[in-house]
Amino acid sequence: MTPPIEPGAIRPATARDAAPCAAMVNAFIDAAPWHPRVHTAEDVARHYRDTVWTQRQVWVAGDPPHGFVAIDADGCITALYADPPRAGTGTRLITHAKARHTRLRLWTHQPNTAAQAFYAAQGFTELRRTDGDNEESVPDVLLEWTR
Repeated sequence: MTPPIEPGAIRPATARDAAPCAAMVNAFIDAAPWHPRVHTAEDVARHYRDTVWTQRQVWVAGDPPHGFVAIDADGCITALYADPPRAGTGTRLITHAKARHTRLRLWTHQPNTAAQAFYAAQGFTELRRTDGDNEESVPDVLLEWTR
C-alpha cells in the first residue's frame, strides 16, 4: 500500500493531476480582467493533458493538487499556478525548481504586477519587455533567475 501523500507535499505530477491543474489555469484566465480568453476551457484542458503533461517536467503541491509548476527542457517555466494564491505554495514550487536547475526563465504578462513582484522576491531579474507579441496580444516581460 502506498503511504498517503502529506498535505501540500511537492511531488511529480501524474496524469490524473492534469485536469485539476488545467482548471486552475482556466480560473486564473477567467478572473484576470486583462487576460483575454483565446482558447476555450476545453482546449486549455486538452493542451495541458496532451502537451504540457507529456512534454514538460511538472511538479504539483498536494493531493489533490493546489498548485503546480511546469518546466521545459531549457529551464523555462511555462506555468506556475496556485489555488489559493499567496498561501506559500508558489514559493515552495519555485524553491523546488531552483534546487533542480541552475537557471530558470519565464515570461509573464506586464499587467500581472503581482506575479512580477512575486518573481522579484524570488530573485528573478528582468531581461526584456515586449509590446505583446504573443497569442494573447498582451505586453509581457522575460524574467530570469540564476544560481
